[in-house]
Amino acid sequence: MHRLRRLLLFVPALLLASSAGLAAQIKGAPDRRPDEGEGPFDRLIIRGVYVIDGTGAPPVGPADIVIEGNRIESITVVGTPNVPIDEDGRPTGATRVIDAEGSFVLPGFVNLHAHAGDPRKAPDAEYTYKLWLANGVTTVRGVALGEMDWTINEQQRSARNEIVAPRIFNYQRPGSGREWREQGRRISTPQDARDWVRYAAGKGIDGMKLGSFRPEIMEALLDEARQHGLGSTAHLAQTGVAQMNAIDAARLGLGTVTHFYGIFEALYKDNDVQPWPPDFIYNEEQNRFSQVAYQWNLIHEQGSDEWNALLEEFLELGTILDPTMVAYLASRDVMRARNADWHAKYTLPSLWDFYTASRTDHGSYYYDWTPWEENAWKQFYLKWFALLDDYKDMGGRVTVSDDAAYIYNLWGFGVITEMELLQEAGFHPLEVFRGATMHGAEALFEPKGEEIQFGVLREGMLADLVIVDENPVQNIKMLYGTGWDRLNDATGQVERIGGIRYTIKDGIVYDARALLADVERMVEEQKTQRGISDGS
Repeated sequence: MHRLRRLLLFVPALLLASSAGLAAQIKGAPDRRPDEGEGPFDRLIIRGVYVIDGTGAPPVGPADIVIEGNRIESITVVGTPNVPIDEDGRPTGATRVIDAEGSFVLPGFVNLHAHAGDPRKAPDAEYTYKLWLANGVTTVRGVALGEMDWTINEQQRSARNEIVAPRIFNYQRPGSGREWREQGRRISTPQDARDWVRYAAGKGIDGMKLGSFRPEIMEALLDEARQHGLGSTAHLAQTGVAQMNAIDAARLGLGTVTHFYGIFEALYKDNDVQPWPPDFIYNEEQNRFSQVAYQWNLIHEQGSDEWNALLEEFLELGTILDPTMVAYLASRDVMRARNADWHAKYTLPSLWDFYTASRTDHGSYYYDWTPWEENAWKQFYLKWFALLDDYKDMGGRVTVSDDAAYIYNLWGFGVITEMELLQEAGFHPLEVFRGATMHGAEALFEPKGEEIQFGVLREGMLADLVIVDENPVQNIKMLYGTGWDRLNDATGQVERIGGIRYTIKDGIVYDARALLADVERMVEEQKTQRGISDGS
């Protein structure tokens, strides 16, 4: 294990990669139109569904779910599969009924690593929000979603359901905030760190997105945040990980480790820092993102004393791992990511421009990407999969996020891809869904010392649900907004089936297909503005 290291010089981890992303802010979502979403209702009954409650339990049902206002009033099993339902004893008195017999219901998904984007990628938050909702995401943790005051405003509008958007939890980077910047303040000392946390807590944020700050700064940030009930997540980037890896940060009270940074470095066998090539420069992004994969054979083996000790200490500390594997997925097969089913209809031309290889756009690093790089990433994923699966097996929490709008990773669709990757890692789909719902909610409410208010389907919980016609345990791909192809043996024709039917947030029922139609319209409008025709 690495000890805490006190070095004299440190480059803040996120200044190089992320500060430009918030320099210009996208437009906030427009007011919700009367035809966007139905409800909440005095008494909404969803009839005849199979319930996946988010705790890891198997589906039960058929059941009727009663929602009064924005909370679940009851879940009643009303029959046996493949047997006609006896109408006696079923809940009555509905002001609105959704007949969903044979469909499956899950808690709304919690995305713990969310950015709304910037004008160069997607100029309107409406586009981003509708992609998330259409793919079942009812809550996002912005890290940061956008500039502090902008995010506070969007968070409040979403809480009042004035806009079509998921619930928003507002995590901000230390040093952010208009008043703080106008004062010319910097975080150079532990006292600066505490001052910023007090300032940000006073503004009403929910938590912090940290980099690899030097130990005394990290300790001050996390200690002060704990006193104010603020959560914490960290991207422990290569610029600072030599003095603050994942276990160092967890020992100081870090709640969530996002990505993989800092985890592999805590498991090195024969190195204290990654043995970068002699000509390595961090800002040369193809070099940066290819070389990070070459850690795969630098670490202690799976099942070794060192491997197990790290995971056991994470477990004891309650550390949550939020891997965002989808954010790097193109690294092991760029061609596949570039040709995903959803790009043609739902990826804006402006976002496509950003995805394209570039030396200046962060994450567009595949200038001359070859099988050498892809194979290194494939080896890296195998070790990453094993670590996450072992942590889950011993009771550790692994959550689901997209960190979208980089590397051919589209909002919402990336959340479902992340679920697929966790299944590839060895998770049962019910374990995947638990990470995407209950464990995600715990990451948001535990710092506040509160019980979760969503993330599990049971009486009294907020009415955040996903309804899908097909069984997602059998095939997670059924959750994609684009659905999935299946041969109909009766007709001999391939049919596109699946896709989320309804996303319910705070008791308001959104037609997921209508949301995607709105997104498609936005894409077509931008194509028209740019003179792009199909096949261009």
